[in-house]
Amino acid sequence: MQLFVNDLTVIDFSYLCPERGMVGESWIVDIILDGSLNEQSMVLDFGRVKKQIKRIIDGAVDHKLAVPAEHPFTRVHHHADGNSYWVDFLRPQQASIHLFCPADAFAFIDAEAVTMATVTDYLRAVIKRELPDNVQGLELLLRPEQIDGAFYHYTHGLKKHDGNCQRIAHGHRSRLFIALDGNRDEALEQQWAAKWQDIYLGSTEDVVELAQLQLSPSATDVTPASHIGYSYTADQGLFELVVPVAENYLIPTDSTVECIATYLAQAVKQQHPDCAVKVTGFEGVGKGAIGYA
Repeated sequence: MQLFVNDLTVIDFSYLCPERGMVGESWIVDIILDGSLNEQSMVLDFGRVKKQIKRIIDGAVDHKLAVPAEHPFTRVHHHADGNSYWVDFLRPQQASIHLFCPADAFAFIDAEAVTMATVTDYLRAVIKRELPDNVQGLELLLRPEQIDGAFYHYTHGLKKHDGNCQRIAHGHRSRLFIALDGNRDEALEQQWAAKWQDIYLGSTEDVVELAQLQLSPSATDVTPASHIGYSYTADQGLFELVVPVAENYLIPTDSTVECIATYLAQAVKQQHPDCAVKVTGFEGVGKGAIGYA
């Protein structure tokens, strides 16, 4: 007997890629359980699937940075406090990425690449440990949202957030709508989506000099000309990040979706001062904010 739940959850996270750098992603999760009926004549109660298994999936990957642990660029070192890691991703040509974060900010994928297949294997192993004995089979399907039009991948961190959004390197794959005088402008949407493709959206107030960061000995190619550094302390601990300048975009506010939509609306207004601007920005799948200028 098989039990299925479509759209069980959405995992919003980022991952390290040798070609693209740090990539924000949003994947929808469908699940199929295969097993015998229990004493309630069920494979597993839907309420338990939606709460327990969703919790496991969210805890394993959601709002984390997925690290390809077996890639030759990856270096991982434990801090003496036992609760934090240095993660260095040594891409060549001064495109390396460096982090110092609490352990819960990372998902270490035992593979050379973070893909839907390797994340599926990782999640399947985590979930299986908590399934009841009558459930023998587990199938996960990770899939992106179908988007007709412009979208971009971004990574950010929200230090003022009291939940997991405070993690400095999590992200989203987000659609974008821009309207001038009530008419959608797909050319403008594509322009901004291209500008922000695979970008780190950083807040000006979180920028620090590289010399102030707890860089690991592996961060040998980092210079003020090639990299930008961020640091902040939130409820979960100290978060530090160094990314290539070419893969970074600074905004003068926090990078909440509300602030992003407002920033984009104001930026478009500067390009088109005589038009009424409306920007609908998304944070992953099915949620977002609307900014006007």
